[in-house]
Amino acid sequence: MHLKEYLIPQKQVKLLYYFSSLLRELLPWSYSRRRLNAKLSTLSNSDREHLQYRLNYYNKLTIPSVLSANAQKLKDFKMPGRHTVYYFDFMEYARYFNPDFQSNLLSLDVTQVPDEPSITKSRPVKEDNANSVLLKLNKIRHFNFVKYDIPYLSKKDMLFWRGNSGQPARLKFLLMYFKHPMCDLGFVNKTAGYADLEKEKVSINRHLKHKFVLCIEGNDVATNLKWVMSSNSVAVCSIPKYETWFMEGTLIPDHHFIAIRDDFADLEEKLNYYITNPEKAQQIIYNAHQHVAQFKDKYREDLLSILVMEKYFVCTGQLDPISDLLKAIHLSADRQA
Repeated sequence: MHLKEYLIPQKQVKLLYYFSSLLRELLPWSYSRRRLNAKLSTLSNSDREHLQYRLNYYNKLTIPSVLSANAQKLKDFKMPGRHTVYYFDFMEYARYFNPDFQSNLLSLDVTQVPDEPSITKSRPVKEDNANSVLLKLNKIRHFNFVKYDIPYLSKKDMLFWRGNSGQPARLKFLLMYFKHPMCDLGFVNKTAGYADLEKEKVSINRHLKHKFVLCIEGNDVATNLKWVMSSNSVAVCSIPKYETWFMEGTLIPDHHFIAIRDDFADLEEKLNYYITNPEKAQQIIYNAHQHVAQFKDKYREDLLSILVMEKYFVCTGQLDPISDLLKAIHLSADRQA
């Protein structure tokens, strides 16, 4: 059965993304600021509980949350020469607020909780991570979902993965399973001393011919986890240690993905179990699709991103609550204790 291309070619997607982002840069701040109240007023009562849950998950700040003198005014953020996607994704929602408001933006892969409230793409999954306020950053790379796929039962009984080396866990996994008959694995970049672990880079369609796709964390999260969970293949990974806007920390082992131990020793046992019990694997696929569905409504995603920024400025003492949702939430630390 022929498998259609899973999404629009990335070159077209990126071209449209950069065009719209640069066009937004030409608009005056006042254009977005005039639209803020109208945006926030569209919050529906039926969606309120869901948005409040996700808002408080991404932004765990309470009043007071203190910024240092090093925090930067929004109007002073400049487009960087590299990693512009972080700037574009941040400014898309920061532009709704006073350009004199201050913020910290940490670009790239963040694996430590900062000392003061900061906007980040990723953070460790742990209780005391409130200073890492998650925003949907680098979404052009991270938030791509599969549109077309073949049925699970039509796929090969194998675990598939292609990716970059450089992380000890990935090297350990390939050393353990590169030659295993149930696995098709390989590094797609040159690896010093491990040329025998290299294989050709292949399309996502090639991945989707297999029932199981490895989603192993790199510098922070496993980037492919999002599109794998939107497909008819099953994600195989250890319990996530880092999370992004995708809320990896809420994923339930053997419910949203096939969970393997951190030492990877139970891989063969887990694969054989789900090959023998295909209905269990298909239930995981269904559960994964339910999780992915909440990220596909662009209007709601935009509204939620604005709410995350609003709460950031409220908790850092720069703004009084505007939205009814923020007004209804007890934000002070003593009220939450």
